[in-house]
Amino acid sequence: MTTVNDVAAAIESLWPVAGARDGDVVGLTVGNRDAAVRRILLAVDPVAATVDEAVELGADVILAHHPLLMRGVNEVSEDAYKGALLVRLIKADIALFAAHTNADVVARGTSGMLAMALGLRDVAPIDPDRTEAGAAGADLEASTGIGRVGELPEPVTLGALARTLASLLPETATGVRVAGPADALVQRIALCGGSGDSLLGHPAVVGADVYLTADLRHHPASEAKERALRGAGPWLIDMSHWASEWLWLDAAAEQLREALPGVEVRVSAIRTDAWDFLAG
Repeated sequence: MTTVNDVAAAIESLWPVAGARDGDVVGLTVGNRDAAVRRILLAVDPVAATVDEAVELGADVILAHHPLLMRGVNEVSEDAYKGALLVRLIKADIALFAAHTNADVVARGTSGMLAMALGLRDVAPIDPDRTEAGAAGADLEASTGIGRVGELPEPVTLGALARTLASLLPETATGVRVAGPADALVQRIALCGGSGDSLLGHPAVVGADVYLTADLRHHPASEAKERALRGAGPWLIDMSHWASEWLWLDAAAEQLREALPGVEVRVSAIRTDAWDFLAG
C-alpha cells in the first residue's frame, strides 16, 4: 500500500526541499502521512476549482506547484478562502503538497521544460545568486538556477519565436506579449518560468537576444526595452505566469508514475490563470 508518506519521499527525491529558495513554503501542507494513496492530481494552483476537481476524481493527494500557505494565516476559518480550502481538504481526506522553487531548479522543472519545448541547445542554468550562468552541459539536476539560457539551432525572427511559444502554451486571456521588432533575428534565448523580472539585470539575460518570462511590470519592462533599442540587452517576451509553468505538470506526472508504480497520477484539466478575458 502506498501512503502519503511514500508520496512525500518520492517528492523529496525528485524535488528536494534543499533546492527551495529562502522563505518558500514547500512539502506537505495538510494530510495524514499514514493515509493510503491510490490517485494523485497535479495542478499549478491549489484553488477551489482544483480542490473540487480532486474531490470529484477521488484523489487522495494534490501536488500543486504554488503553495497555498505562502503567506501565514492566523486562523483556519471557512470565512476566508484559504481556511475553506483547508477544511474541504481535511473533510475529504486529501493531502496537499507544494513543490515550488524546489521544482523550478531541477533539469525537468518549470524553466527546464520550457527550454526543452523550445528545442534549446547547450542549455545552462541561470542562478540569481551568481553573476554568470552555469556551464552548459553541467549537471542541471543539481542546479540552483531558476532560469535557463541556451541557443536555438538557428536564428529565427522574434515574431516566429513568439508564435512558436504561443503554440506550445495553453491559451490564456493575455496571450503572449512581445517587446521588440517582429523581424529581429534571435538565437540566444534566456528564460524563466513564473515571475522573472528580478533577472532582467543578470549578465546571462543581458547577453541573450531575447528573454522569456512572466509578470513583467511596466517600469522594468520599459527600461529593458530602451536598453534593447540601444543594443544593450534582450528583447522581451511576456507570457502568463500559470501558462509558463504548466508544461512542468506532464513531466512531473511522468516522474511520479515511475517513482510510485500502481498509483494513478493525473494532470488537472482546469485553467487557473488569474485572468479570464480581455475587453475592448
